[in-house]
Amino acid sequence: MDMLLDYGKAFLIGGLLCAIGQVLIDYTKLTPARILVSYVVAGVILGGIGLYGPLVEFAGAGASVPLTGFGYLLSKGVREAVAAHGLLGAMTGGLTAAAAGITAAIVFGFLAALLFKSGDKS
Repeated sequence: MDMLLDYGKAFLIGGLLCAIGQVLIDYTKLTPARILVSYVVAGVILGGIGLYGPLVEFAGAGASVPLTGFGYLLSKGVREAVAAHGLLGAMTGGLTAAAAGITAAIVFGFLAALLFKSGDKS
């Protein structure tokens, strides 16, 4: 029963984040790229002031998988690196914390480029 509740919380929070993005696409003149960047920045800000961590604890993958979770991961990595290495950690902490995700995105993007033929939308 606990596992089902965890899935439900992840689905609700992840779905809410996606629904907010869809509302922004439908009812504003923001481009999808600006919305995606806004999600990352919001994750960094909310993670930096300590509001996103409890949401990740509550919703699990529903909060850590979307782009806001990537921003939270960056802020968390910077915070930990600054505590361990001082000001130099501000330059290295975010990339160190997100290295696995960045590497996966590059590798899977490369594989997709090899496997699929690009073409015009028409």
